[in-house]
Amino acid sequence: MVDPKKGKQTSLNLDEIKKLIEILEKSKLEELDVSYGDVHLRLSKTPAPQAQVQAAPQVMVHAAAPQAAQSSLQQAQPQANAPAGYEIKSPMVGTFYRSPAPNAEPFIKIGDPVKKGQTLCIIEAMKLMNEIECEVDGRVAAIRIQNAEPVEYGEVLMIIDTGA
Repeated sequence: MVDPKKGKQTSLNLDEIKKLIEILEKSKLEELDVSYGDVHLRLSKTPAPQAQVQAAPQVMVHAAAPQAAQSSLQQAQPQANAPAGYEIKSPMVGTFYRSPAPNAEPFIKIGDPVKKGQTLCIIEAMKLMNEIECEVDGRVAAIRIQNAEPVEYGEVLMIIDTGA
């Protein structure tokens, strides 16, 4: 929008907002807060706990997928016979892959010992392959996601038994 008195742009158009969302999704940032003219824009990879009502002209946009709230509700409910241990969670929305190539052996299998820094899987996001590394030493107790399945931010991918 152009301010007729000042003759300059005072808000963001849809293409500019889409570009900011794309930048956030590609980055390691969790949240981006932008003020431009009379518009305040807050982008977040995690869904807000509840809807926030702001006075106009404030705009709220979330980059998280609509199913994220449903997914987090499912995660909050304990699964029957679920092994205890360290949860490896997805750091992004994307597609989960257990191996480096379609016909290759998986990075890990249930029962395999793992070391901190070892590659566990790949998550493809926006045509970029992101290796997910183990955060602890231990043994793979469970793999919760099937190969080539979509995953949400924060979704538990696997459980590592640390023996603690």
